[in-house]
Amino acid sequence: MLKRTAKLVVTTLVAASLTLALGACSKGGSTSTNAATPGGTQTLTMWTHNAGNKNELGAIEQIVNDYNASQTKYKVDVQAFPQDSYNQSVVAAAAAKKLPCILDIDGPNVPNWAWAGYLAPLEGMDDILSKYLPSVLGKWGEKTYSFGYYDVALTMVSRKSVLEKYDIRIPTADQPWTNDEFTAALKTIRDSGDFDHPLDIATSFTGEWWPYAYSPFLQSFGGDLINRSDYKSAQGVLNGPEGVAWAKWFRSLITEKYVPLKSGADPAKDFMSGKSAILYNGSWTAVDTRKKFGDDILFLPSVDLGKGPKIGGGSWQWGISANCSSPEGAMDYMKFSAQDKYVASVSKATTNIPATDAAAAMVPGFELGGENDMFRQYAKKFAVLRPVNPGYPFMATEFTKTAQDILNGADPQQALDTAAKNIDANQESNNYFQ
Repeated sequence: MLKRTAKLVVTTLVAASLTLALGACSKGGSTSTNAATPGGTQTLTMWTHNAGNKNELGAIEQIVNDYNASQTKYKVDVQAFPQDSYNQSVVAAAAAKKLPCILDIDGPNVPNWAWAGYLAPLEGMDDILSKYLPSVLGKWGEKTYSFGYYDVALTMVSRKSVLEKYDIRIPTADQPWTNDEFTAALKTIRDSGDFDHPLDIATSFTGEWWPYAYSPFLQSFGGDLINRSDYKSAQGVLNGPEGVAWAKWFRSLITEKYVPLKSGADPAKDFMSGKSAILYNGSWTAVDTRKKFGDDILFLPSVDLGKGPKIGGGSWQWGISANCSSPEGAMDYMKFSAQDKYVASVSKATTNIPATDAAAAMVPGFELGGENDMFRQYAKKFAVLRPVNPGYPFMATEFTKTAQDILNGADPQQALDTAAKNIDANQESNNYFQ
């Protein structure tokens, strides 16, 4: 399979590997990029994965309505797909050269889609996008292909009363838990017998959650999915001493009974019902856990496993297709939609981290010193983008399989050696995506 043609290998993996973020749809091949109305207005088709997300879709539709009302030359037409039926729609439409003019993309896919020729670079937006969080910009080579209105942050969720009960220090962004400190805290809570497990890291989640959530632990040990200096090889960074140390630590979470081998379907709900003392999850848990615990809830930085805390960066973003027959209209919309007030409105709708400082000041809780400001600071200080390379979807698949095998008892060195070998073969077979 690794020796098949470059675009077939990677686009197949894009469609297959990112189950949490993207999926398949049979409607993709029939949509045209735009059309002219009798009055001469150009209609620009927009695709989004938000059909099942009423709040976010509503915020996007409001931007579109405002844009359509602001001028008469272009009209944006929104077509919403369910998230689980989106990605293969894009892949199929790209193969038929029938992509819409404007579409949303899960951030780590942007380099692959740009390399495959799906996306056009965003021109004339450098000044605007310089104010955005770096983690919400989709880049490939020297060009920017997408931007997002928000990001999310991984966090250790716990309760002040629980940590104080066991005399566990409450960490801060400047003084996070060390590896030894974290291990000692887990052992203390485990030995108390008060919880099913001291920690829940949401191992029941599937697809992109695994590299998004767990490769930052690898990076905190000093390893990575690939050597980012040239993106040619995973040897030594994935399967070197740091990678093996991560794998042994990751497996120890199971053998020491610190985390369940497979979490419940809703780890946040289990945390709120008292099954775990600490929950590793995203900032999206804040709304429900605050309702449950009020001021007792804590959203803590991730653990420093040796090279500082690391968390995943990059969420859904917006770009323009390369086959849009009215690129000037699409760019006009993109510039209009990038206003801070729209960043703020989408952030409010999703309860996610606003992409700009100005927007953050407009969203209650995300202003400087607000109750959600720590999430924005974590994103600024600790976020690491998944490898910015067209081969990332394959790396994600390999990492997910390898991490699952390690949790189930596979030999760390052998498992990582195999993954590194496979990643290297895929990079080489695709001529390193030159």
